[in-house]
Amino acid sequence: MIVDCSIYRAGHRTDSSHDLDGALKQAREAGEAFVWVGLHEPTAAEFERVTAAFGLHPLAVEDALKAHQRPKLEVYDDSLFVVLKPVEYDAESDDVTAHELMLFVGDSFVVSVRHGDSASLHGVQKRLENEPEMLGKGPTSVLYGIADAVVDHYLDVATELQTDLEELESVVFSPDGGDSRPVASRIYNFKRQILEFRRATGPLVMPLDRLAGNGLSGAAVPFVADGARPFFRDVSDHLTRVNESVEGLDRLVSDILSAHLAQMSVRQNDDMRKISAWAAMAAVPTMIAGIYGMNFEHMPELHWVWSYPAVIAVMGVLEFLLYRTFKRRGWL
Repeated sequence: MIVDCSIYRAGHRTDSSHDLDGALKQAREAGEAFVWVGLHEPTAAEFERVTAAFGLHPLAVEDALKAHQRPKLEVYDDSLFVVLKPVEYDAESDDVTAHELMLFVGDSFVVSVRHGDSASLHGVQKRLENEPEMLGKGPTSVLYGIADAVVDHYLDVATELQTDLEELESVVFSPDGGDSRPVASRIYNFKRQILEFRRATGPLVMPLDRLAGNGLSGAAVPFVADGARPFFRDVSDHLTRVNESVEGLDRLVSDILSAHLAQMSVRQNDDMRKISAWAAMAAVPTMIAGIYGMNFEHMPELHWVWSYPAVIAVMGVLEFLLYRTFKRRGWL
């Protein structure tokens, strides 16, 4: 649905309207003004009104309706199409959820399309409205403000992931190592969440580099003011920090998983040694009892009065010697 349609002039919100054609005409006639239309999971019919009013490219419209896009920047004749993926992290369930945010940026308009309940732009809009000098730079300021907010939240999510990973690391390297199955499952799930996070942050590097003028050609991007390059360069620097943090988290999770598997292997070897030691201790009396359990007529000491206590004593001494030997070697 269409959440809002506002007209901004010289950095101040002047009017709200449901007449998209009239709002765009008014902004262009006023000069130094633009229209910001916000949509949340619009239907095809709702988006058809926006497409007709602002002349959006059909391929970009198709992407905006279907969602499930990678972060990217596409340049069309009448507008830019930017895809961002805001993320939310639930520390209770260790889940990273990625939403989608599409922006159409033209000469006098910005159209934002949100997919997902947690990708609200209300906070960004309020912050920009409190900075009229920034908002006065036109649609570029909206693109910058949203990109900056998304990337800054990436930093917050990376910090939360780092904190939870340190807790997981303490569990893995605790003396008992925790129950192997839940810990291994948690590590694997954590690695999947980092992969989901990387899908949102990694592909965004190239679009921000182009907006900052750091692309392969270094050419200016249409509909983006030249003075905005340093601002996008700052956002790009923050994104670089995020991606470095994600790379470090991914390596650390892999190392923790390897350490956990090594601990499991060592623990299994210890268990096998204990089992083998107890089996060896049980084999000695079993062997002696087996010998004296044979039904032969003529056997040494068979009719000796002290045969039974002597055999028991021998068994006890051998068991004690074996126990001391295995204990000294750390098998028990």
